[in-house]
Amino acid sequence: MPTSWHVAVAAESLVASLFARTGFDVSVQYGADQPEYDLMIAQGDKLAKISAKGSQDGNWGLTQKYLRNADYQRAIGDWEKAHSKKLLFAFVQFKNVDIAEMPRVYLATVPEIAVRLRATAAGRGDTILYEKKLWTARAKGAGTEDAIPQEWTFSERRIHHLLEFVTS
Repeated sequence: MPTSWHVAVAAESLVASLFARTGFDVSVQYGADQPEYDLMIAQGDKLAKISAKGSQDGNWGLTQKYLRNADYQRAIGDWEKAHSKKLLFAFVQFKNVDIAEMPRVYLATVPEIAVRLRATAAGRGDTILYEKKLWTARAKGAGTEDAIPQEWTFSERRIHHLLEFVTS
């Protein structure tokens, strides 16, 4: 079982290669755990910072360090304020993916992520972004399902749509 460090390195390198494959210049930061972003992409005059997040368990913890007194909505708001609205997140999911298969990759902006997190668990909110979660009978969101929106799936169309947002 790879460590979280291995998952992070694999996610970052996969995201860099996907952007390069779609015709972007890619610049990776030097040194571990640089603040806010992992790489930058450029195409012509358009630039964007990318934070790559890997997972092998079906979710990504994002706002835990902001959580106080189980106030999920406030934690999400504090997380959102701490990140540039111009930052793009690339989420890479390795769960149930064979070594010879391509992991699932999603792209989203900070505001999009905050909206998804706020709606989690039937509107209670959560610190975790779930790829897909069905809430069981004892949970706050019992009977509901939370999932990453299909339109977040990594594609050239999605990249260009998000670049318009972050460069405007």
